Amino acid sequence: MELFIEWTYKSKNGTEATFRSEFMPAAHALTIGEDIEKTGRAKNLTYNDQYDTTWLPKEIKKYLKEMETEPHNVKVYFDGGYDVQSQEAGLGVAIYYEQNGKWYRMRRNAPAQGLASNNEAEYAALHLSVVELELLEVHHQKVQFIGDSQVVINQMSGEWPAYEKELASWADRIDEKLKTLGIKPQFELVPRKLNAEADRLATQALQGVDITGQIELQDKYES
Repeated sequence: MELFIEWTYKSKNGTEATFRSEFMPAAHALTIGEDIEKTGRAKNLTYNDQYDTTWLPKEIKKYLKEMETEPHNVKVYFDGGYDVQSQEAGLGVAIYYEQNGKWYRMRRNAPAQGLASNNEAEYAALHLSVVELELLEVHHQKVQFIGDSQVVINQMSGEWPAYEKELASWADRIDEKLKTLGIKPQFELVPRKLNAEADRLATQALQGVDITGQIELQDKYES
């Protein structure tokens, strides 16, 4: 989770001015905020997240304590595949994260019916990844989402508008769930070869091969 600090500074002659910091990691914000208050010239100091929710110092400390045992440093790979002849889709998700000082990888795929295009399958895969994050109890933090779909990555990051009704609906559902979880997404477009794991999972789902599993990694670079 990232926060910004807002406070009013009062000079010796009584002149006041209000300041607002940039967003920064919660622990960093708490340290700086406490230092600002020690000057004795700050008042109305608040900590706020990207949704303009105000956090008390004790709530931030509780959050930081919980984060030691909850998944963090999360990176998500997603991909969707669509077979025109069968009109079926396959979704693939690989999630890497740190918890209790160890690194883990979670893999999940699923078949999907009722979709009409490869772009919709890509959106469905992204939605599946967010559902899995919720099950992992990932919340109030920055998460990196990596995919090879220009349409999904550029639309979700706001670079492209979503004119198609079906795709716009998926985008709205995903945005709403991310907001509910307090997740600040970072979307990254990569070549297909760098998204091979999620692509393989989506293909296996189309072939009827079900994969759901989680393993501990020796280090965060293992795949």
